[in-house]
Amino acid sequence: MIRFVSAVLVATSLSSALLPSSLTHAQVPTPELKSKSLAANTAAQTTASTPAVTQADLDAWLGGFLPYALDRGAVAGALVVVVKDNAVLFEKGYGYADMEKHTPIDPERTLFRFGSVSKLFTWTAVMQLVEQKKIDLDRDVNDYLDFQIVPAFGRPVTMRDLMTHTAGFEEHIQDIILPNPQHLIPLGAFLKDNQPRRIYPPGEVPAYSNYGAALAGYIVERVSGEEFVAYLEHHIFGPLGMQHTTFHQPLPEQLAPDMSKGYQTSADPPSAFELCGPGPAGAISGTGADLARFLIAHLKNGEGLLQPETARLMHDSIFQAIPPLHGMALGFFQTDRNGHRIISHGGDTVVFHSDAELLLDDHAALLISVNSRGRDASAYKILTSVFEQFMDRYFPAPVPQEPTVATAKEHADLLAQGQFRSSRRSDHAFFSLLGLFDQQAVRVNSDNTIVLPSETGLNDQPKVWHEIAPLVWREVRGKERLGAKVADGRIVLLGTDSLASSEPWQPVPAAKSAGWNIPLLVATITVLVIALIAWLAGVAIRKHYGVSLSLSAQELRALRAAHLVVLVDLLFCVGWLLIFMAGMADFSLFAGGINPWVRLVQFVGVLSVFGAGIVLWNAWLTCRSSRGLWIKLWSALLAAACGSVVWFAFALHLLTLSLRY
Repeated sequence: MIRFVSAVLVATSLSSALLPSSLTHAQVPTPELKSKSLAANTAAQTTASTPAVTQADLDAWLGGFLPYALDRGAVAGALVVVVKDNAVLFEKGYGYADMEKHTPIDPERTLFRFGSVSKLFTWTAVMQLVEQKKIDLDRDVNDYLDFQIVPAFGRPVTMRDLMTHTAGFEEHIQDIILPNPQHLIPLGAFLKDNQPRRIYPPGEVPAYSNYGAALAGYIVERVSGEEFVAYLEHHIFGPLGMQHTTFHQPLPEQLAPDMSKGYQTSADPPSAFELCGPGPAGAISGTGADLARFLIAHLKNGEGLLQPETARLMHDSIFQAIPPLHGMALGFFQTDRNGHRIISHGGDTVVFHSDAELLLDDHAALLISVNSRGRDASAYKILTSVFEQFMDRYFPAPVPQEPTVATAKEHADLLAQGQFRSSRRSDHAFFSLLGLFDQQAVRVNSDNTIVLPSETGLNDQPKVWHEIAPLVWREVRGKERLGAKVADGRIVLLGTDSLASSEPWQPVPAAKSAGWNIPLLVATITVLVIALIAWLAGVAIRKHYGVSLSLSAQELRALRAAHLVVLVDLLFCVGWLLIFMAGMADFSLFAGGINPWVRLVQFVGVLSVFGAGIVLWNAWLTCRSSRGLWIKLWSALLAAACGSVVWFAFALHLLTLSLRY
């Protein structure tokens, strides 16, 4: 579900055919023809040396790779399930469910937390009610609610918008992870208390939203007349025989003993059972064997859950934010690779990380889940590596060898104009401070290839991209694409196959650009620290030699007050640093536990705002005095630094009346 925490805050994917960028909700035409074409391409590329997908070969490959990867990445354990021909072919655990007791992982019995894979169950429930004509994908969701989604942009939010993450909600962190069961509240109350602002018109910009998925779950409650958890038990888990899967938090007594421990790294003590505030977005706990039943149902066109035409609608309706990059089906990410049509969903809590991939035309699926974040977040690389190696081993295709097009320099230079930030972000709360450090600029190489610092390979080196079609780039010696959407001669969206569907990048307004704001922040803190050191050193020196400043009473009061303001400003900066450090170490603090400290730091910030006037007064008095030029320049620089603190306090929403974040 914390794919959810994206920047802390973290990521997923999709793909489809070329469609006009003017289409808002586009469906890939004639999926049957596309499937035949993909299958033909794949058959031509597969050689006699390609291993068959067999239990023995999977056991040999994964048995050689995963134990090493887990040990190297400090991950306690992993679960892998492979489906072939609509049946479970392979299921196995690696490492441990409990490091202390050396408890092995049993795919039939050990429960994992699959995070945002939960959303697939929510979206499937929605489609069941669409099938029954109780939900209309294109109707205003307010028609199904007992509260109102605040109007914005003159357009309503629809269920289709929720399912494609284009409702326009900004990122909301509060109450995502809860510290204990006493903080759990009914789903409706959670949604009413935590409604994020809408920062995009609906149906236009993907911005992955846990709130949107939770809202869909609440609509399932309202329309069906059953609590969300009960609905899933009666209409999904029960029909599929998923007896070891639940959305209940805490776990039911009969399932709790089989829950795998979760770890930051295998060397750390186990974390507490993570409680998810927006349950429909990430609360699922279950076994690999149970989840395989759900994946098989979707591979078999919804058998046991949906009518075939409803399943095809869910799988084949593709919204592309940046054609021709991967797009978003109704709830599934599109992750085509090697000419095979694939839909998927990943999932993350703080410590559990999962990926479920469905090869629709091959009647195959891959599920991998790990119970640790791992050293240097190695979990993400393990998941990526297993999926890519699985595809390249059993469904191979050569690395594309397209020539670089003539527009490479023109379009590279266009990308290099300014900073980019994720569409999945907080714009109106203090988390916008983190967004300042998440920005990136495109670097253009001498051969007109480009580099994005955030896009690195499994070797931790930045990927290099060359333009293969107008505004479409391919990873050099790789298979992923990068693309841009242009309007009025400007880049409006930028993304890769793995990000375009859920959190593409957007150009940053000049006032919010890290290009000058970060140097200003560094310079401001440097000036304040020097001023504090100089003040303390001056006091010590004057006391040692028994001398005093030759200033008027008014000038002396202004100088001393300015020094106190410097101290207040530094406390304001350090206070925010400590808040973020504490929150990143224990995300449940953002369920309200950190709020008193936020208010205290904000109070210090208010003093900083008023204090800036005092420092300006000191600079004015100094400039009117007979003191030396360097002292006058320093007082002006100090006033500018304190003014910058005020700028950051308001520009980054560090001072707010609301504690909704």
